[in-house]
Amino acid sequence: MKQLLVMLLLAAGCATAASDHGRAEKTMTTVRGEFEVTLTPQAPDPTRPWSPGRMLIDKKFRGGLEGTSSGEMLAVRTAVEGSAGYVAMERVTGTLEGRSGSFALQHSGTMTRGTPSLSVTVVPDSGTGELEGISGAMTIDVTGGKHAYTFSYRLP
Repeated sequence: MKQLLVMLLLAAGCATAASDHGRAEKTMTTVRGEFEVTLTPQAPDPTRPWSPGRMLIDKKFRGGLEGTSSGEMLAVRTAVEGSAGYVAMERVTGTLEGRSGSFALQHSGTMTRGTPSLSVTVVPDSGTGELEGISGAMTIDVTGGKHAYTFSYRLP
């Protein structure tokens, strides 16, 4: 499980932004910052002969996005060294450049024989409060054990 986590973090370090599906309410705004992440492994389901690894996610964001998030990740490692995949959902709550509310992020990451790909996008219509109508995508960079984000978003 620890090796899978390392592979997924490496994948996150090479992430590229995904499309926000062409919403055109306002020009794209980009903020940057850092975050701390705590991953808590969960016990496998004993009733299933095969089940993916599962972890709880808790983050604390600083920078243009100030707040916390909580979520859940499912991950699978294959028999081929350097190949794995994960999906995750998280709810972010806090302030984005002074606007308060929450929104959900959807992660989809794969590593094919060591080549990573990661998409982290805002779930459509998940924004609340002053973040209602938000769309966008986040990239994640892990360098020297520190986590940084770049978040490009639109608000109506």
